[in-house]
Amino acid sequence: MPYTPMELMICCAARELEDGKTVAVGTGLPCAAAMLAQRSSAPNLVILFEAGGVAPQLPTMPVSVGDSTTFHRAVMATSMVDVMQFCQRGVVDYTFLSGAQIDPYGNLNSTMIGGDYHKPKVRLPGSGGANDLASFCWRTLIVMKHDPKKFVAKLDFLTTPGYLTGPGAREAAGLPVQTGPFRVITDLGVLDFAPDTCRMRVRSLHPGKTLEQVRASTGFELAALDPVGVTAEPTDRELEILRTEVDPGRYILGRAV
Repeated sequence: MPYTPMELMICCAARELEDGKTVAVGTGLPCAAAMLAQRSSAPNLVILFEAGGVAPQLPTMPVSVGDSTTFHRAVMATSMVDVMQFCQRGVVDYTFLSGAQIDPYGNLNSTMIGGDYHKPKVRLPGSGGANDLASFCWRTLIVMKHDPKKFVAKLDFLTTPGYLTGPGAREAAGLPVQTGPFRVITDLGVLDFAPDTCRMRVRSLHPGKTLEQVRASTGFELAALDPVGVTAEPTDRELEILRTEVDPGRYILGRAV
């Protein structure tokens, strides 16, 4: 069955979520991935929303993190304070993030573009809960378009910590041991981080994509697993769930990557 780049990215993200684990999500692609996982490989996945919905059974795609559907048949209808406390206590396994820029160590910028903080070329929304989530959730899944303007050697502003400057830097900054970026899912492939250097590397290429394409779309030197894998295509069942149950209105599926 034919599929779009957006559908492939959602399926890749959903496959990373394990049954019985917890994931803090926002709206858009992360929510679609969590809904797909809950309806397929991870029926006991616990979804948390920043506004306070804990373990809902999502009937439809919510339009915001405070949408009433994020509390549908939930275990708790609580607050942002409690959800962030869960992260600080170490009970949230996964979170999803994105940004305007990402560097080799998975650090993210969602604050500004340009060299002058007071007079930037572009002023962006800022951290929101991103810094807190990336600091305290065990594994961060990053989803973004693969573009050399986004994948940069040095951020214009450090909003959200990845592995900071490399091995040991997160721990030296006071962040929990064994937390940090886990996967980077793009429209070209899936990337992870080398355990010895904490630098990003190519884990798998999406069907039809080449390592040369990925490296040409990256603004820093990029290693790859040997051999580099090929991303599994979405199954007919995954696509059926996405199109008929998760997002029949095509609010997310209809978007370009």
